[in-house]
Amino acid sequence: MSSADTLGQSITLSGGAVLKNRFAKSAMSETMGTVDNHVTEELIRLYERWARGGAGLLITGNVMVDAQQIGEPHNVAVEDERDLELLQRWASGVTSQGGHIWMQLNHPGKQIPKMLATGDTLSPSAVPFAPELASYFKTPRAMSEAEIQDVIQRFARTATIAQKAGFTGVQIHGAHGYLVSQFLSGHHNQRTDQWGGSLENRMRFPLEVYRAVRASVGADFPVSIKLNSADFQRGGFSEDESMTVAETLAAEGLDLLEISGGTYEKPAMAGQGVRESTRQREAYFLDYAEQVRARVSVPLMVTGGFRSAEGMAAAVDSGATDIVGLARPLALEPDLPARVFAGENPTSSVEPRLTGIKAIDRMAMMEVLWFARQLHRMGKGKDPVRDESVLMAFIRSMMTMAFRSTRTRRMKLRANTG
Repeated sequence: MSSADTLGQSITLSGGAVLKNRFAKSAMSETMGTVDNHVTEELIRLYERWARGGAGLLITGNVMVDAQQIGEPHNVAVEDERDLELLQRWASGVTSQGGHIWMQLNHPGKQIPKMLATGDTLSPSAVPFAPELASYFKTPRAMSEAEIQDVIQRFARTATIAQKAGFTGVQIHGAHGYLVSQFLSGHHNQRTDQWGGSLENRMRFPLEVYRAVRASVGADFPVSIKLNSADFQRGGFSEDESMTVAETLAAEGLDLLEISGGTYEKPAMAGQGVRESTRQREAYFLDYAEQVRARVSVPLMVTGGFRSAEGMAAAVDSGATDIVGLARPLALEPDLPARVFAGENPTSSVEPRLTGIKAIDRMAMMEVLWFARQLHRMGKGKDPVRDESVLMAFIRSMMTMAFRSTRTRRMKLRANTG
């Protein structure tokens, strides 16, 4: 069977939804909302382009469930139906071309840059960032019981709005050091109540979020979670713990489990610290996926490291994953799936984007900023620039982020005091 034949197979998810092929665009943070976190024409245009590119599933990036708690300036936040018409157009731009579009639901927890934060940042416990990032982020405040319950209901409310708008599923972001991931980690979560301590308690928050979302959207609407294989921090979330969480959620009726790994402090999702033997196999988290496959029957999606059509097809043929998750490759080649189905054998040109300044290059944010610029170009109807200067992209992005953060922060402060 050719790579195109393997990757072109449809798949039926646990709840009955059918994806037309094995390609999925994994979430990337687009930062293409308005200054007050609404949907834009550029965002709709970007997803229409990806839909034309052939992937069967597109997962949005970082739709925040609380407009007062956003991880980056110009994130989209959905708390109510004010943007319903724009959300409907965002969804229909994909579904009209036969694809699925799932809204990724997220709360940043303590991962809110200081320049953007208007008050306390929240986390399970008041654990600061590692020294190399502590100057960029506040030490968070431990959440109260009422705040925990409020956030759980926010996830459910945003999921309900996504369903009403025509999105065909939702994904709970439980990876990369955001709030759900913070609850799972013994490093970030040092609570002594029902939400912390044992793994059973630490997984209570994602489990309650999932149950609230499922209750709000019904049994037939796809609900996924993006889960770290590990967070690669001392005292943090381990692979064994991750597998237990995966088994627990699978038993609850999860439709798709996406596997990733790392945090801002240990950015394995960007390929940092990955062994060369793993790079040769392409998928960073495939070994973990093979172990999960032996324990759960829920469809799996592995994201991170895929570069060639042969590597993608081999991962599916081996049974280690059902869906190939692509992020950065689709930021450079939005039509990569269509090229595979046309009989080509493309290899993604993605490679680490480095400035040569070690302090910058160690940060996962560097990769995010460079690739986000390519998304912004596509949102304007232009093509990505594969050879854009990394250092200049970083400088321009930081200037833009500072300007946007200041505008957003001032607007939120006025709203809070008005």
